[in-house]
Amino acid sequence: MRHAILGAGGVGGLLGGALARAGRDVVLLLRPETLARHPGRIRVESAVLGDFEAGVDASSELDREVDVVWVSPKAPDLEAALGRARPEQVGSAVVVPLLNGVDHVMRLRLSYERVLAAAIRVESERVEPGVVRQPTPFARVDLAPGEGSDEVAGELRAAGLQVELGPDEATVLWEKLALLGPLALTTTAAGAPAGAVQEAPQWRARLAACHREAAAVGAAEGATLDAPALQALLEFPLGEMRTSMQKDFDAGRPLELDAIAGPIVRGGRRHGLETPVTSELVHLVEQRLAGRPQPD
Repeated sequence: MRHAILGAGGVGGLLGGALARAGRDVVLLLRPETLARHPGRIRVESAVLGDFEAGVDASSELDREVDVVWVSPKAPDLEAALGRARPEQVGSAVVVPLLNGVDHVMRLRLSYERVLAAAIRVESERVEPGVVRQPTPFARVDLAPGEGSDEVAGELRAAGLQVELGPDEATVLWEKLALLGPLALTTTAAGAPAGAVQEAPQWRARLAACHREAAAVGAAEGATLDAPALQALLEFPLGEMRTSMQKDFDAGRPLELDAIAGPIVRGGRRHGLETPVTSELVHLVEQRLAGRPQPD
């Protein structure tokens, strides 16, 4: 299959490199300033896939027929990124978003014919143009059922990634958010890696409470969540793992605060569910943002 990667940061770069190594036709859709620095290949340093280099083409916009468009920018960059993959050029290709949160799926369906909801669980970052580092021993993609899901799953497995086919769209999206939301919010509010949050009683209590709130809202939204199993994952020692929101905070980049916390808080209001700890964590992150030095 032919693949386009929209948003070639840590996630998109890892995926593009892995697919290219597997012999797939891949094009990265890059901003002009990023395209000018693209070295024509991706070097991946991965705890799951190993270390390798693969040649990968790049363009400032989709200019060829493809079978799959992977959408993986950060949420604040989504609208600008969509201009590089015009609906008339995407046509009937399967659009597979790998963004954090929930609301982006409905947004993409306003523009594209075929959107297959998905979620990725991975810690990966672009450390410089053409170099992606994935330091932790997990890289899993969950796909919702839908047209093209079997073919997309086969491509991911050929690239060396673990793939799970979820029972429905709500479960795929909310299962990740019920894990990611508490971790992202607590690590960013505390300014500490996940292991430090787990070890500090006050932060550990917030982590668990935020997870319960997210799981309750997800269930109200139609997701089938095994809350005890998810809670057990949050108790697994995570050491120095840093969430993408925490890394964005430290780098002075915009945060995915609304994309990650918004569905929990807004969904709670919609279903009459209280989300006080999630709201408190949002406030704590906003307080840290207010004190963050501004770039020159």
